[in-house]
Amino acid sequence: MASTPVRLGPQALAVLDVVLRVPCIFIIDAIFNSYYDPGSGWTGTMVKVLVRVMGVLVSSLVLLLSQKALFKFYTLFSAVLLGMAAVLINYYATSHIDFYSAYYKAALGFRLLPRNGPTLWLGVAAVQLVFGVGYVFLLDLQSVFAALVVLDIMIPLWGLMIELPADVRQMVAVFSGLALALNTAVCLAARLKWFYYSCRYVYLLVRHMYRIYGLQLLLEDTWKRIRFPDVLRVFWLTRVTAQALILVYVVRAVRRESGDGGTDSQGFLLSWDVFWDLTSNLIISGCDSTLTVLGMSAVISSVAHYLGLSILAFIGSTEEEDKRLGFVAPVLFFILALQTGLSSLDPEERLVRLSRNMCLLLTAILHFVHGMTDPVLMSLSASHVSSVRRHVPVLLVSLALFVLPVALSYALWHHYALNTWLFAVTAFCVELCLKVVVSLTVYGLFMVDGFSNVLWEKLDDYVYYVRSTGNIIEFLFGVIMFGNGAYTMMFESGSKIRACMMCLHAYFNIYLQAKNGWKTFINRRTAVKKINSLPEMRGDQLTNIEDVCAICYQEFSTSARITPCHHYFHALCLRKWLYIQDTCPMCHQRVYVEDESRDRAAFSNNNGGYAAPQDVAAAADPAAPDAELPGDDGAAGGGVQAAEGPGGLDNELLEDNDSIEYDEDEWGTQHGSSPVEEDYINDDTDSTED
Repeated sequence: MASTPVRLGPQALAVLDVVLRVPCIFIIDAIFNSYYDPGSGWTGTMVKVLVRVMGVLVSSLVLLLSQKALFKFYTLFSAVLLGMAAVLINYYATSHIDFYSAYYKAALGFRLLPRNGPTLWLGVAAVQLVFGVGYVFLLDLQSVFAALVVLDIMIPLWGLMIELPADVRQMVAVFSGLALALNTAVCLAARLKWFYYSCRYVYLLVRHMYRIYGLQLLLEDTWKRIRFPDVLRVFWLTRVTAQALILVYVVRAVRRESGDGGTDSQGFLLSWDVFWDLTSNLIISGCDSTLTVLGMSAVISSVAHYLGLSILAFIGSTEEEDKRLGFVAPVLFFILALQTGLSSLDPEERLVRLSRNMCLLLTAILHFVHGMTDPVLMSLSASHVSSVRRHVPVLLVSLALFVLPVALSYALWHHYALNTWLFAVTAFCVELCLKVVVSLTVYGLFMVDGFSNVLWEKLDDYVYYVRSTGNIIEFLFGVIMFGNGAYTMMFESGSKIRACMMCLHAYFNIYLQAKNGWKTFINRRTAVKKINSLPEMRGDQLTNIEDVCAICYQEFSTSARITPCHHYFHALCLRKWLYIQDTCPMCHQRVYVEDESRDRAAFSNNNGGYAAPQDVAAAADPAAPDAELPGDDGAAGGGVQAAEGPGGLDNELLEDNDSIEYDEDEWGTQHGSSPVEEDYINDDTDSTED
């Protein structure tokens, strides 16, 4: 029997693994939702509590079993159920059925197919034979023992056939059941060794994983191994489907009794009011406990996951981080359910609270979708993609993200009065609209820059102003939402979970956002200060450079900034670089240094030559007489001569720094230092400290 599941395909095994774990969730949910009378005495209360604890413990252990152990458990459990069913049928048949007298009564009543008598006897015999064969097959008994077990199950029916007295027939049924129970106990006892080693293996494996990887990875591995989201999803859908079938059957029965069913074809149709009542009842019962809330969260996770994948495919994004919508949406829903005490509310109030939570969840999902579309917008505009087909889907999603919050706010304000919940939803909708406007504005700025043939040096400033305005407004909304939550907690529904969520909101959405915004502002101000301290070249000097910016590889059109190491860049490009580190992109020397150190050593320009300090001063002062322009032939040649001494080599331009090869001794001689050590030469890492 152990080899039977192996013949199934991987997908069938996965489905079977999930289906076999679902009954454990049903049992745990039934135990937690069941009611018992505490006034039944101390002994009765202790027995009921013990039964509940044992039920939850056994169900939890079965839920956490490995796939192989789970199949083995259900094999033995099914065999026990078949044996119990066979014993009960034998006892009932021998105690309450008189086959021949019932048959004669049926025959005298002119019944062509009597429900009792030999026909019933043959039917019961066939059922018992099927149960016996299934019992033998599941326990994998040998041929001799298998025949004896089937014979033991069929003996009580033979007593009925030969018309034994009632007491004798009952005695035969009892002994047959005891023999079958003894055989079952022996078979289970023979498998105690397997059960012990299985439990020991699981214990050692869990202990090893806990010591090596920790509790978090252990829980994540267990969560994935038992496919807990799929189990919860199947549990919730099965529960709701069963309740829907029962409710529809009850409604149809009531309509037939009252005479409102109409014809048979109309009996299957439900009016809108009845359909709405049924749907409301299903939704209310679908979140009446913690496990059902988890099941609903799993269903929401599946819907959000495929929604996120559809949006990603539509806008053409390939970011893995954007696929987390299936995780974020159920977590937010479950937190909202815990925060509002959803499962403990009255049915009518629960439906209202659930609808409000779904509105909040919808706005959160729209915010997440905006986070998915914003990088795609920026990528298309910054990379100057000219394909209209790539831009249209992202713009359509952005337009939908602007229209949906407006429509939702209008509908809610049209049907509800102002309260803290409506204020929160409206604030989230307005914040999302502002985010969309900011993203589209930045997108438009980048697109204008892409169609322009001249470098737009103020583009970075405009983008910063637009984004800073959006961040400030978002920060203000965060403060307002914190005040709204504080008012709700103090005057409406205070809870520990709400207090914790407010603390998290204050830290992540207020404190960290303010800290990061202030840090960005300081970095920009520092970068602007550094840029303004550097000399600038304009006018005719740029035409004689005949070079490009080493960062963006674009020509100098209006101005250029010269670093202390005599490299020149666009002011905008160098400022973006200085946001990250305070070193030259070419030689990794500090850009913002004191004047004394700036006047001392020689530095190199973009072409790889070395310039004396007086050349740097001349470049900084364009009005100085006989000043060589940085980057032309004279400056490069003078730099080489200054580095090599008065009696140096020929005055010719050096190649790019990457194409210059030095011998170890020559390198040390040129820089006036000892030869470089071999291990330092072989090190391909950048040893220059920023």
